[in-house]
Amino acid sequence: MRYIMMEVMQMSLYIHFPFCLRKCLYCDFNSLAGSAVTPEEYVRVVVKEMELRAARLNVPSTATTLYLGGGTPSLMEPGLVARLLDAAKRCYGLKEDAEVTIEANPGTVTMTKLEGYREAGVNRLSLGVQSFNDAMLARLGRVHTAREVFDSFAAGRAAGFDNISLDLIHSLPGQTPALWLEELIQAVRLQPEHVSAYGLSIEEGTPFHVLAKEGGLALPEEEEELRMFQDTSIFLGEAGYKHYEISSFARPGYYSRHNQVYWRRGNCLAFGAGAHSFLDTPGFGVRWRNALSPEGYAATVLSSALPDEDLTLLSERDAMAEYFFLGLRMQEGVDLGLFCRRFGQSVEEAFPGELPKLFAEKLVERRECFLRLTAAGLLISNQVFMRFIQ
Repeated sequence: MRYIMMEVMQMSLYIHFPFCLRKCLYCDFNSLAGSAVTPEEYVRVVVKEMELRAARLNVPSTATTLYLGGGTPSLMEPGLVARLLDAAKRCYGLKEDAEVTIEANPGTVTMTKLEGYREAGVNRLSLGVQSFNDAMLARLGRVHTAREVFDSFAAGRAAGFDNISLDLIHSLPGQTPALWLEELIQAVRLQPEHVSAYGLSIEEGTPFHVLAKEGGLALPEEEEELRMFQDTSIFLGEAGYKHYEISSFARPGYYSRHNQVYWRRGNCLAFGAGAHSFLDTPGFGVRWRNALSPEGYAATVLSSALPDEDLTLLSERDAMAEYFFLGLRMQEGVDLGLFCRRFGQSVEEAFPGELPKLFAEKLVERRECFLRLTAAGLLISNQVFMRFIQ
């Protein structure tokens, strides 16, 4: 596919590193423990993919964020990360002040490795903590301990990271609101700049899905899940963190720039096995993902072909729905003016069947030139979003 653009292309970059020490019991991401493809070979292939895609751009590009996700990207040595960042600068004009994030699992990093990441140009560290409770970590199939969480965070600070995010999961098997509050207390004590707090989702094909079907998971009741979600916003808010997206909390100036590109349907080129890309042209946008297996992905790229699969040209209706429910993920909501300019109609005209119902049920509200979820809407956000997915 050749990308047709009229001006300098503004974009974000994502690089997927699918390898893990062990796959967690709840995880349905494209990740695996063990592969015939070594990290060195994999990075060489990703760089080649970056070069192939760049050759199909008709205009210069400027990348403002880069995100190294997985899998466990912190299994890469700093030299490999440096090669990826060099390719991003060379092929896509990665800016000097770009936000560059690497996901890291506690127990897979040392201060020396983190210093190497900083030297390579990484300036944001996202630690996959999930829990500070060793029993919970074991239940999730994590390979680290709570002690390693604290050690990894301290090493990140010592290595010069002044922008650290913690990932946590609530509504775990056997977890109560009181136990979840203890997790939040531990997180705030570390004083990270950003916290991502997700509710556990039981995904088909995972060991947790099998256990849940067999009745082997003592999951919290729905009322307890809602309580944990509400307590998260209240507790982190009182600690100085703005609840700026459904699962995201940050101190002023530390919102995730990369994730905001997703929520605003910005251009994102993604590289690596199973990585998902989006461009807002031609038409109303195009999405695709790369081949899932590292071996198949590598074979395709090394033959100088692109590993694109499931390519979808979006209709106007698809794009409007995406703009709407992705925008509602953010606390500021959907920019009504931008929606009208992009699609030539108001949101009321675009969704005459659903919007009046949402207003009547007090699930959405207008705030100046934005349409946003109410507090009640936040609690059942997925149900609201499903009304726009056809």
